[in-house]
Amino acid sequence: MAKYNIGDSRVIESREVSDGITIRRRRESPDGKRFTTYERVEKPNLAVIKKSGDRELFDRDKLSIAIKHSVGKFFTSEVEVEEMISLIEDGLYAIGENEITSKQIGDKVLDELAKRNEVAYVRFASVYHEFKTLDDFVKILEQRSSKKHE
Repeated sequence: MAKYNIGDSRVIESREVSDGITIRRRRESPDGKRFTTYERVEKPNLAVIKKSGDRELFDRDKLSIAIKHSVGKFFTSEVEVEEMISLIEDGLYAIGENEITSKQIGDKVLDELAKRNEVAYVRFASVYHEFKTLDDFVKILEQRSSKKHE
């Protein structure tokens, strides 16, 4: 594969990619060869502070797997799940801190699930809050019910 110096090329066409945050550019090198580049805003790394106090880098794929594993079947499409994950990720970056807690992540997930699917919300909450008894389920259902009527 030929290596091109982007600085020597000229842009023939620019187009926003469907994700809304990536720009696709068709370019032409001085020798007439055409190639494509993609430009994306790079987000800063977020550190996640776990319950144990350990820190690890935020991993969108890990979040995606956790959501799909616990509640994915309650959604109509993969696109809906990806949109939700993008909103959660955007909300985490909007906090404006370099470090976030796993609790903040879980709360964002629950906020999005509450808007979309009550059964998925309760299912995720049962794992997130580590329910041990039926009373734990009843409490979360009562909280959801009272919030809906506010």
